[in-house]
Amino acid sequence: MSFKNTYFLLVFLLFFSFISCGQTNTPNNKLNSEKTVAVSSKEILSGSQQTNLYLQLLKDKSIAVVANQTSVIFKKASHTHIIDSLLTLKIDIKKVFSPEHGFRGKADASEEIADGIDVKTGLPIVSLYGKNKKPTDEQLNGIDLVIFDIQDVGVRFYTYISTLHYVMEACAENGIPLMLLDRPNPNGHYVDGPTLEIEHKSFVGMHPIPLVYGMTIGEYAKMINGEKWLKNEIKCDLTVIPLKNYTHKSLYSLPIRPSPNLPNDTAINLYPSLGFFEGTTVNAGRGTENQFQQYGAPFFPKSEFSYTPQPNFGSKYPKHQNKLCYGVDLKNVERLSSVNINFLLDAYNKTPKNEKFFGATFTSHAGNTELENQIIKGLSAKEIHLSWQPKIEVFKKIRAKYLIYK
Repeated sequence: MSFKNTYFLLVFLLFFSFISCGQTNTPNNKLNSEKTVAVSSKEILSGSQQTNLYLQLLKDKSIAVVANQTSVIFKKASHTHIIDSLLTLKIDIKKVFSPEHGFRGKADASEEIADGIDVKTGLPIVSLYGKNKKPTDEQLNGIDLVIFDIQDVGVRFYTYISTLHYVMEACAENGIPLMLLDRPNPNGHYVDGPTLEIEHKSFVGMHPIPLVYGMTIGEYAKMINGEKWLKNEIKCDLTVIPLKNYTHKSLYSLPIRPSPNLPNDTAINLYPSLGFFEGTTVNAGRGTENQFQQYGAPFFPKSEFSYTPQPNFGSKYPKHQNKLCYGVDLKNVERLSSVNINFLLDAYNKTPKNEKFFGATFTSHAGNTELENQIIKGLSAKEIHLSWQPKIEVFKKIRAKYLIYK
């Protein structure tokens, strides 16, 4: 081969390598229940994928699984729901417990979900959202082991960790082991936000932690046990099947939307900052295709950016339905590594005095009354952020005891 041909071959190979490397870090901006694993996530193996670590522990046992649409096992360019996979492997699954949004992940936020039967498998589905948030003794009767496999997003007011708490508590009370199949935390690269004061405990915040806690759900389960947060300080017989090739600095693009209103990586990253709006009169994109990627209200000053919330998948009754909202478009914002309180301050300052800004659930979302008072007093974003730091530092020392990954 001539030098000239060799040169062009090398250039071609370098170009191809560059393109391939670029693709591996492309964020997944359209998540849904039909998409397969993103290229950037292939090297990270979830607990569920590593069947060699747990399959033998399930043999000859009656199993219950806590699962939703994210509970899948990825293999190359396809995925199989863990329920289907385990049934194929002759594991004796007796029932499925489902969290907020349901087993198939289609229900609205705060929408009560009834028990039912899974059409595909014929298994009974027991809802853990609504009046029954904790498995009852009767529902666990005859169960030898419970599997928990749900994708979390690492934010305190995202209720899957509250479901985890109640499942751990029920298992502990009934002497049933819990196996948790760990999954990456897409917001696991930082710790930030106001810390919950225990007197404001609710289902959208059960533990004295910062808003963003920087732990996988497996690490978090260890902390629930270790800090004795379960009722009467009981402990759950917990086994965590760990991730492979994961660190807290890993950039992980979720291949399946974890709930109806977190459709892509941008929304998931902005959720800690925009989730506060759930406790205000401001719309955070519900009723549009850009949930948690914009915010606005009809009473904001007129601006170039506007949208009209309409009922859609995941939001049957969006805030300010059918009203033109002026606001801020955040679809192209850079990836955050802290809670950005500027969005909340901006919305508060744009709200006329005759409009009530804070709603009944704002304190539950903030985890304390201090944040609302700070905003009313006119504190700056920097001042508010600095006020969080002492409790964050205390939490980081607690967190360090339970980390599985660097």
